[in-house]
Order: sequence, then C-alpha cells, then structure tokens
Amino acid sequence: MEKIGNRIKTVLFSQHRSAKWLAEQIPCERTNVYDIFKRADINVNLLQQICLILNHDFFKELSENTFKKKR
Repeated sequence: MEKIGNRIKTVLFSQHRSAKWLAEQIPCERTNVYDIFKRADINVNLLQQICLILNHDFFKELSENTFKKKR
C-alpha cells in the first residue's frame, strides 16, 4: 500500500484542491501539509479531521488493505 500521506495528496488533487486550501481547513501552515504528504503514518485525530474535510474515508481504505494482506 502507498504511504498515507501520498494517498491524501492524491485524493486532495483529484478534488482539484491545493495544499494551501487544505492548510486553511486544518488549520496549519502550507509547509506542514507538504510534510503530511511525505508521511508513512499519521495521527488518528489528524486523519479523522482530513477525512471530514475531504469527505473521504481513509480509515476504510487502510482497513481494507490491512485485512486483504492477511488473507
């Protein structure tokens, strides 16, 4: 599975939104969003917030990938 940060980046850009926009929503500095894009793991509270902002269930994706690997 790809890094969660890269997956967030992919979903964000597929919605035609920018890192600046996400930074304003979280809120944080734009440079922090670029740091998020590089992460292999992420704080659950931050991921929940990003899920709500992007209206995308990253938790479901992570769960499906986790249990698919175990089968």
